[in-house]
Amino acid sequence: MKEGSLSWQFPAGEVESSETARAAAVREAFEETGLTVTDVKVLGERVHPATGRTMIYVACDIVSGDAYVKDDEELVELTWTQRGQLTEYVPYPFFEPVQQYVDESLTP
Repeated sequence: MKEGSLSWQFPAGEVESSETARAAAVREAFEETGLTVTDVKVLGERVHPATGRTMIYVACDIVSGDAYVKDDEELVELTWTQRGQLTEYVPYPFFEPVQQYVDESLTP
């Protein structure tokens, strides 16, 4: 399913009234991929230039599980990729704080 003109994205979704952005990231990761994750830190916030939606980017670490398409209404497929292959999925730079986190956290 495409979000505006996006055809690829990190797990994402609405922050519910009873939760924080960090809790929403943990919940959405599980609902979409079956992974249990823990939130590490909020990387930043902006209005996404392609969708016009307010985005809060939260870095997470995997606690347990094997990733799969758990929510087939939200996802068509998922993939693990090497850092050097990210541009095959996203041909434009990430939001700067996300790009910085990727650069610092993932090996090339």
